[in-house]
Amino acid sequence: MKNLQDILKDIDFTIGNAVFDDTETKENATYSLLHTTYIDGLAFDSRKVKKDYLFVAEKGEVTDGHLYIDKAISNGAKVVVLEDEKFIANNNGIIYIKVKSSSLALSIIARNFFDNPSAKLNLVGITGTNGKTTTVTLLHELFTQLGFKCGKISTVENVIVDKVLPTERTTPDSITLNELLSEMVAQDCKYVFMEVSSHSVVQNRIGGLTFAGAIFSNITLDHLDYHKTFAAYIKAKKKFFDDLPKTAFALTNLDDKNGEVMLQNTKAKRYFYSLESARADFKAKILESSFEGLDLMIDNKEVFVPMVGRFNAYNLLAVYSAAVLLGADKTEVLRNISLLKAAKGRFEIYKLKSGAYGIIDYAHTPDAVENVLNTINDCRVSLSQKVFTVIGCGGNRDRTKRPIMAQISYKLSDTVMLTSDNPRDENPEDILKDMANGLEEITREENKQIFSITDRREAIKVAIAMAKKNDIILIAGKGHENYQEICGVKHHFDDKEELMKGM
Repeated sequence: MKNLQDILKDIDFTIGNAVFDDTETKENATYSLLHTTYIDGLAFDSRKVKKDYLFVAEKGEVTDGHLYIDKAISNGAKVVVLEDEKFIANNNGIIYIKVKSSSLALSIIARNFFDNPSAKLNLVGITGTNGKTTTVTLLHELFTQLGFKCGKISTVENVIVDKVLPTERTTPDSITLNELLSEMVAQDCKYVFMEVSSHSVVQNRIGGLTFAGAIFSNITLDHLDYHKTFAAYIKAKKKFFDDLPKTAFALTNLDDKNGEVMLQNTKAKRYFYSLESARADFKAKILESSFEGLDLMIDNKEVFVPMVGRFNAYNLLAVYSAAVLLGADKTEVLRNISLLKAAKGRFEIYKLKSGAYGIIDYAHTPDAVENVLNTINDCRVSLSQKVFTVIGCGGNRDRTKRPIMAQISYKLSDTVMLTSDNPRDENPEDILKDMANGLEEITREENKQIFSITDRREAIKVAIAMAKKNDIILIAGKGHENYQEICGVKHHFDDKEELMKGM
């Protein structure tokens, strides 16, 4: 329970339905109203409202929360925060708080309600198209190995010390996020590592949080279904860095052409990492890369890590750089980095009974698919090893990347299985046609094969049946996910389970 005055701290607002005779009366009445009104909980979903809750009406992408104000009140809301004053009514005992942005107000309200938990933690956010989950996972694992109690907020799972919680989205809503952080404070966590999606920045889900540091991995074509243009997507990522405090560090990948752009207007201390540029504050070099792992030179020290690919070299360098900026001992960091393992569903390698290799990876953008397939080809011992790629694209998402992903898969594989990912509300056949359109624009090679198999289970089965000893099967797109979403319903489906049928 918290009083309304404390909950509305740092928010510009007006009380929408209060009528006063003069200024002095207004000031006294407002003071009394805010200090004597106590709130038991927060909600932006009217179905989750209980007695003495504060309800925030947000204008969302799909629906407008203002339309559910009456439902929230009937469920027990005593305070309603809203943008649109036409929904203000003279309900007996209901307080209406008018704000400019409900989503921003919600993030600050949630922060205040849970006693500003992020300010009591070393919160580090990681953003970028690819590498967020791996970098967050590795940082959490590293600092746990270094002896600290840590929290993790990621696409795969949320973790409070050793308690694992399920997650539904990359970055939670403001209420869930601050509640998680509050629990991490209660469990004596010192460090928290969190994925920051572009959606969460635009939707103000991270508004009001205090970050100790931020990391940018890379940016490539993705989420244009939401952001509409690549420029808007970049702007969303950049805003995360623009809003950092002076006390934070801002760490960016200098090898990405937009890496420096991210830090143009930040007030935070700027740092760069790179595999290529001598200008970087933190540098690394790949000495050797194979399916066994990476032999790296970091800070003039050689370290072997059982992770595969150039993309993981960047992830590991980002982890090392952030750890040093957080004050960890360099020698201890390097020693523990050698013990790190890849995140679930990220380039997981399995040996099949046929002698072929099966690789599961979450790659679902053109750049990610290209990185994974380039890594596979770099690790091939000979061209006699054939590469089979099973790949699909999600429904109700950016259609522009579908033909590009098909082209990349064809170019860097010997056999391509176009199949379903999460079709959601789209016809899977239409998605496959979009992908196949990209293959009409390229010159076909006689020694390469293309299959369109709508059923993902069947596509994986066919790839396993075709692969011979030492061949490589990449199953891309779903990684850690254990479901397929079809017509709004999630059905159990796990790429690893399907692959294991060939083990």
